[in-house]
Amino acid sequence: MSDAAPFRREAVPRRGVAPNPPAPPAATVPPAGPRTDGVAGDGLLASLAPLLTEWLPRQRWFAGKGRPLTGFTLVAATELLHHHHGSTAPGLLHLLVRAQQPAAAGEPAHRPAPAEDCYQLLLGIQDVLPPHLAPALIGRPTSGPLRGRTLYEGLADPRLAALLLERLRVPGRLGPLRFSREPDTTIPPGLAPRLLGAEQSNSSAVYGETYILKLFRRVGPGTNPDLELPRALATVGCSRVPAPAAWFEAEVPRAPGTLEEPMTLGVLQPFLPGSADGWQLALGALATQAGFAASARALGHATAEVHLALAEALPTVVLRRPQLEHLAAGMIRRLDAAVTAVPALRPYRRALGAAYEELAALGRDGRTWRAQRVHGDLHLGQTLRTAADGRWSLIDFEGEPARPLAERRRPQPVARDIAGMLRSFDYAAAVGHAAGTGWAEQARAAFCEGYASVHHDPREDPRLLRAHETDKAVYEVLYEARHRPDWLSVPMSAIRRLAEAGRPTGGTPV
Repeated sequence: MSDAAPFRREAVPRRGVAPNPPAPPAATVPPAGPRTDGVAGDGLLASLAPLLTEWLPRQRWFAGKGRPLTGFTLVAATELLHHHHGSTAPGLLHLLVRAQQPAAAGEPAHRPAPAEDCYQLLLGIQDVLPPHLAPALIGRPTSGPLRGRTLYEGLADPRLAALLLERLRVPGRLGPLRFSREPDTTIPPGLAPRLLGAEQSNSSAVYGETYILKLFRRVGPGTNPDLELPRALATVGCSRVPAPAAWFEAEVPRAPGTLEEPMTLGVLQPFLPGSADGWQLALGALATQAGFAASARALGHATAEVHLALAEALPTVVLRRPQLEHLAAGMIRRLDAAVTAVPALRPYRRALGAAYEELAALGRDGRTWRAQRVHGDLHLGQTLRTAADGRWSLIDFEGEPARPLAERRRPQPVARDIAGMLRSFDYAAAVGHAAGTGWAEQARAAFCEGYASVHHDPREDPRLLRAHETDKAVYEVLYEARHRPDWLSVPMSAIRRLAEAGRPTGGTPV
């Protein structure tokens, strides 16, 4: 890493505790720690709490929907660009904020939910917000160091999005933030940014159709797999995954004199122009009644290539009886939590749990499987096919954001990824009004055939695949119930098939 760039200043972490609802969260800042001046000084969190209480729950990437916000903790505040009062030039304030909430229904009682969800916020600052940025408005603080100024989502402002790219072009440090770049990568200046508007669990901006920056909104200590795995794949020459060009992290105090593991905040990767994701392609094929089996077969081939490369780049392990029993126990816990949160699952609890108990029984009988690093949240939307050559790539290796980072980084059977893709074909068929037509079954079979042409045939391990597909369907039920209730019927249809037939696809094997 190069010497630190001559950036501005940062605020030390300070803690705030809010009164209980229905009063809006407020934050108090104790006098401990060194003081800072300016925008990031005392009173910042208390002045922002009422605005964040209203704004955060409306964001697609906010994970605590349906639970009241009871307070905030300021982990770090860093001025990336100072705003001079009276100037038309914007400022940019980077925040890491913990949102305090009670545990959600169905979450394990031991989960310390009120203090665990840390969010990355980019606050643009102006005196008066231009009309074209009105949809990005957060609000105007009535107190504190930003009193009377207008705050908004900074990534929506091209000038501020361009500033982020400039920081990544010139590696260095700015308080707790560390900007890094691959040594052999040159990022040209002046690439025009545009914010991607698709609803997702993070935020992304494309620069000049050359790079895409993914900003992680819900962050925590440890290297995010979306940085770790693509970098590892690049070392073994895997071309199915765009290699990171640059990234940035935060190093924040955990206790006096110590630091937590760096939090991965954003990754810059090559953008693949002229490509479409697998979800769009599948729905397009359904709309025109075009075949998708050949595409699914090629996608299975590409997935197997990535799995082989991950096994080459990173350590693998063998799952024996203790590990398989632990794996099955985790699935049972997730099922029980989902049943508590979604009563519609209750009639199927015993039949679904049998798939996990059968997996544990196989371990007791001496069966073993190899585990390795995997994608972790593989579905059609996490794949891209370029129009020029029809080549498939895999993207977004973050894993399921709702799961702890340590769990997402743990070696797992490749059946986890395969089950995710098989479930995605079912989703496409349901959305494309082709459920029950055989479209999903044909796509699932073709994907497995393509995978088998490079790796092994996943259908040869039906009980392992059934357990993972059931686990994925249960996750989908909980997700849809919380975020998209209108979609709940899609995974519930799979739940009924898995429970009644005892096979991954219901009455017909994949």
